[in-house]
Amino acid sequence: MRPSSLVLVLLFACGGKQPATTGSGSSEPTGPAKDTRTPIEVRRDAACDQLGPKVTACAVEDAKADLAAGKTTQKQYDQDVSSEVQHRNTEKFLEACKIPMSSRQVRVLEVCFKEESACDALLDCLSHLNDTSK
Repeated sequence: MRPSSLVLVLLFACGGKQPATTGSGSSEPTGPAKDTRTPIEVRRDAACDQLGPKVTACAVEDAKADLAAGKTTQKQYDQDVSSEVQHRNTEKFLEACKIPMSSRQVRVLEVCFKEESACDALLDCLSHLNDTSK
């Protein structure tokens, strides 16, 4: 995938969750897992889950345009758009997206997905994630 298509990944810092364990130190589950996310984290995760495949589809669109313009070879295109690469890129986006965010940033994710269907417009919209109000 073209790096320019996945610029959004660079807008986020990576974060991760630690697996829950029982008091005895065992990793055996003690029952149904309770969702401990806050409402804003639930909204963020839902927005990220919607955007991940779309951002990857935009990267595929860019790769097709590069192939048509002669900027890449068929072999490179085939490698860049393989289902494995697409899955990996979506997963990387989701990891980078699911980090602490303000409610404004979560709203940007939600609005961009809902309002922008064209890739250029979507990526431009998402570029406002880190804007600060004055």
